[in-house]
Amino acid sequence: MKRRILLVDDDLAVLLTLKAVLELHGFEVETAASTAEAFSRLESGVYHMVISDLRMETEEAGLEVIRVARRQSYEPATALLTAYPPDGEHWSEEHSDSLLVKPLGTSDLVRQVEALLVRRADQQQRRQRDASAAAQEATRKVG
Repeated sequence: MKRRILLVDDDLAVLLTLKAVLELHGFEVETAASTAEAFSRLESGVYHMVISDLRMETEEAGLEVIRVARRQSYEPATALLTAYPPDGEHWSEEHSDSLLVKPLGTSDLVRQVEALLVRRADQQQRRQRDASAAAQEATRKVG
């Protein structure tokens, strides 16, 4: 099964370049050129990862895309893409799982995306194991 990525950027050249790079490395990529388009795609699709440019219609439009992505039941990995990295006070993993700084080389992009997807899968498996163990413990206490 191909891993699905939603890529959001209002710069068409960046959007198409990153899409081509990710597809060449085996990812299925859907694109959105605005926050509104991203919201629509998030409602209708399921993605393993969401990558959004930080500055689009507003200075922090990408943060809103990431917030909406993080509320999805399928819990995608998230990354903000920017040419203008904020200082540590304005960005943390509370905002997204990673900050990708442009310009970004092909190998760096693919390596970081792969690492984020592995980390997210590990987190999801750990939560499932913990939930299963808690359910078994509750069943033992009742029985």
